[in-house]
Amino acid sequence: MPWRTRWPASWRMLRERARRGEVSMGRIGEIRRATKETDLHVVVDLDGRGSAMVRTGIGFFDHMLDALARHALLDLTVEAQGDLHVDGHHTVEDTGIALGMAIERALGDRAGIRRYADATVPLDEALVRAVVDVSGRPYLAYQVDIPKWQMLGDYDVFLTPEFFRAIALNAGLTVHMDLLRGDNPHHIVEAAFKAFARALDGATALDPRVVGVPSTKGGL
Repeated sequence: MPWRTRWPASWRMLRERARRGEVSMGRIGEIRRATKETDLHVVVDLDGRGSAMVRTGIGFFDHMLDALARHALLDLTVEAQGDLHVDGHHTVEDTGIALGMAIERALGDRAGIRRYADATVPLDEALVRAVVDVSGRPYLAYQVDIPKWQMLGDYDVFLTPEFFRAIALNAGLTVHMDLLRGDNPHHIVEAAFKAFARALDGATALDPRVVGVPSTKGGL
């Protein structure tokens, strides 16, 4: 699939200023990933302000990615072209893969980060807890059981664990997610994205008290 999109003007300006040595690009990861099923361009700035430019072709998924950026206080660009004539599986999972790779690249050697964080987020009757360890050991424990199958627009709620598993595996994160209570699939999925976002922000945040890599092994 040919790539047809362009960088936002603000990103192009920032890249040009960084090339001239006027500013630092900071903790930014950029990934381009193309297969026969999807074509993706993802950019993550871990030290952003929560802005997002997202286009995947799946409306509810775009809404969730925007929420992830806003509540993780990261700046996010996602441009995805996928085989939506089949279904949304490849687009959602591959977006998770590319986003995880971009986060891993943005983290660099992981020096100075807090490493661990958790968040519990409500949305009406739904309550979801997420715990993140920026461990370098990818693992997802996902106990967010949707009580009934439902399509939210073009988004299949059962793709949610595939997305988070792809991020965890490619960013090198240990992630535990638990549904504490909830009935409405929309509320449950949204609370899950927001809880993960808050935990990710806390775990990847820089702490001036942390010297080097927060591990007794000396590396993550």
